[in-house]
Amino acid sequence: MAEPHVTLDSGDLSPVEAKLQGPLEAQLTSALQAATEKIRHRYAGEPVDAVSAQLVSETKAGLHPDIAAGWDPDPAEIRRVAEAIAAGR
Repeated sequence: MAEPHVTLDSGDLSPVEAKLQGPLEAQLTSALQAATEKIRHRYAGEPVDAVSAQLVSETKAGLHPDIAAGWDPDPAEIRRVAEAIAAGR
């Protein structure tokens, strides 16, 4: 599996968020990748839904609280990453 990457929809961003889009995407991507690695290493057969919830929780834990509060991940993309972890990819 390729490393997960977060891309923000520029149409949904405020003017301030749009100016910070690159750094925000980089921080979100870094936190998601770190969460993916942690969960991949400790994966013990949990259901995909549980892995998805762990991904969101671990990613948010790695972010500044204000950024974590505003991050609304795409459930389909989080599930795709969780399925890859469960499949051992």
